[in-house]
Amino acid sequence: MNIRKGKPEDMQAVLGLIQELADFEKEPDAVLVTVDDLVRDGFGPVPLFHVFVAEVDDEIVGIALWYYRYSTWKGKIIHLEDLVVKDKMRGTGLGYALYSEIIKQGKRDNVRRIDWHVLDWNAPAIEFYEKSGAKVLKDWYVVQMDEIGINHFVENKLK
Repeated sequence: MNIRKGKPEDMQAVLGLIQELADFEKEPDAVLVTVDDLVRDGFGPVPLFHVFVAEVDDEIVGIALWYYRYSTWKGKIIHLEDLVVKDKMRGTGLGYALYSEIIKQGKRDNVRRIDWHVLDWNAPAIEFYEKSGAKVLKDWYVVQMDEIGINHFVENKLK
């Protein structure tokens, strides 16, 4: 197993893992991002994200995609957007290795917090995170406004 920073030429495999996650989370049609988007957004003059890839036998079988955010209470933090391991590689320690790499990145960067989301029905992931020392905040809701909501707001509320 080799864990390294992702490169533009890895983005096709990264997109495949993003789609695998969407399938697992019962949202198979939700992925709109393309390889070109990932290359532009992750490797342009101001990268919007970073990614660690895990390789086994020269195949990318896992990713941890993250970016920096700012907390008015804590300062610079890391947001772990996705930690994905191919189904065939689950239980091999690969997910733990990627997770550890994110924690080490946070330590290197002196962040005061690392955030991520987990679905309430993903009991194995919740158990894994809690055993590692992470807190699963059950009294907070994730709030989103999708593209349709954004357009509706701009067209109808800002007139």
